[in-house]
Amino acid sequence: METMEAILSRRSIRKFKPDAIPEDVVKNLLEAAMTAPSAGNQQPWHFIIIQDRKILEGIAQVHPYAQMLKEAPLAIAVCGDMEKQVHEGYWIQDCSAATENLLLAAHDKGLGAVWLGVYPREPRVLAIQQILKLPDFVTCLCLVALGYPAEEKPPAHRYLPERVHKDCW
Repeated sequence: METMEAILSRRSIRKFKPDAIPEDVVKNLLEAAMTAPSAGNQQPWHFIIIQDRKILEGIAQVHPYAQMLKEAPLAIAVCGDMEKQVHEGYWIQDCSAATENLLLAAHDKGLGAVWLGVYPREPRVLAIQQILKLPDFVTCLCLVALGYPAEEKPPAHRYLPERVHKDCW
């Protein structure tokens, strides 16, 4: 799949087939995520592969928009390590770039995925921290539910020329 095709055709998928995702594909997704740019090349991220059905269902109980985890074969938690950040606060941008790379790589591999925001919603942050047993210096930015899609969505055409400004507002 060409890069622009992947970007323009990727959609959030919330319905999944039960088929397992091979380990080499998951590794490839994480390689793509870790290739993202980061401030000062600090790469303050950690990733948790979640396949345990009880953990996935536990997350669905505390995250109001994560009900698809009840059927997704796996999720990946994208976390920021506060001890690895040299440029304070940029972990959010760094982990966001990694998440977008992960989403595009999943689409390229024929997988469906959806970004589930955790940070900065404090109740979600604390609940996920407890469920995933994160150390105090690690914060979950988001979760990505992954699986082979059980739904199809046409590309969303979101280009709005009225949102484009030249040289100044």
